Amino acid sequence: MILCCGEALIDMIPEPTAKGRQGFVPHTGGAVFNTAIALGRLGVDVGFLSGLSSDFFGAELQRALAQSKVNAEHAIVSGRPTTLAFVQLQDGQAKYDFFDENSAGRMIVPQDLPQLPDIIDALFFGGISLASMPCAQTYETLLTTQGNGRVVMIDPNIRVNFITDAPAYRARLKQMIALADIVKISDEDLDWLIAGPQPAEEKAATLLAEGPQLVILTKGRDGATGFHARGTQVSVPAQNVEVVDTVGAGDSFNAGVLASLAGAGALTKKAITSLSEQQLKEALSLGAHVAGIVVSRAGADAPWKTEL
Repeated sequence: MILCCGEALIDMIPEPTAKGRQGFVPHTGGAVFNTAIALGRLGVDVGFLSGLSSDFFGAELQRALAQSKVNAEHAIVSGRPTTLAFVQLQDGQAKYDFFDENSAGRMIVPQDLPQLPDIIDALFFGGISLASMPCAQTYETLLTTQGNGRVVMIDPNIRVNFITDAPAYRARLKQMIALADIVKISDEDLDWLIAGPQPAEEKAATLLAEGPQLVILTKGRDGATGFHARGTQVSVPAQNVEVVDTVGAGDSFNAGVLASLAGAGALTKKAITSLSEQQLKEALSLGAHVAGIVVSRAGADAPWKTEL
């Protein structure tokens, strides 16, 4: 089982009302939540660990997980409110304003963590959960105490306006990346993480030297490139689709990569270390395929396996 560890929230998506004014419609979301949903729909054995609320929105999140065949038994449920993210779309690109103070997802602490069963062989981390305390420390603790022997993938999915302590955030990401097997990062996030004029390929190599076996760089319309520690480099194009919006694009790409590796029996420490060029290409291609479907729809509406 792949356990996705991180935020679940409600995206408030703008839509015109009958009177012509703009309103906001609630949709289940969150970077790590979206990845879990996409994995479930792709037929992968997947679980979800996060702080979830017992409020109305929390019930919606749990219902969405169940409908997409995601195991939520490791979720930490409390009476705190659900995080809300108000989304503004500018030329199809999503910009976010978060309401997260004292939320169910943010306020989980290391003492809340369950002991993970042996059936969980891979962990996925990312999103705003790695930027906000105390949940950021909680996920870091989960990785350092229970990540050993499990394949670990991280997508920082950096939201700059969410970062209150940049040095601490950078240090946390650095430690977690050093313990990860796979790091997926967008070109924008890579430029924030490693400042300077160097080409993206040099920055990806710098990230690779910090410990991961595989760094995947996504470049929007320019596709994605995988850099393996053995020296293999593979690029795939983005899907040629009419983009409605980019909500959930990177999250669904992550799911496609993980689903491909799981299907090939390559989601083990040993297999990641010796990943072949063909396996890497297939993983990136499925990631691009799934992401292409998502950006052709409104919101983070991941495809089911039968739609591929």
